[in-house]
Amino acid sequence: MKTDIPMIEPTPEPRKPFCRFLAVLVGGFLSYGVYLLAMTAWYFYDWFHAAAFLLLGFVVIGILRAKIRNISIPPAQQEYAYTDHAIAKWFIVRRMLCEM
Repeated sequence: MKTDIPMIEPTPEPRKPFCRFLAVLVGGFLSYGVYLLAMTAWYFYDWFHAAAFLLLGFVVIGILRAKIRNISIPPAQQEYAYTDHAIAKWFIVRRMLCEM
């Protein structure tokens, strides 16, 4: 029995410089936003608050990453592994209406 394998779309590349900048910004936030939040909490409060912000940040950023992934990547391709930067590119091109 032969099954049809759906065509896989490549990760889109934003062409406008502003859209590329947004993709780098969103990808950086998804990758390093938790650590920036924890370091800020450590600077203003203490290490206990920083640890709490770090743990809570992992949960919140994980939920945000999953939501962005579900609304921007086609359903047939959602089971593949994508980096934060690739998720950001999909999101910027498909949802922020930056032309490819």
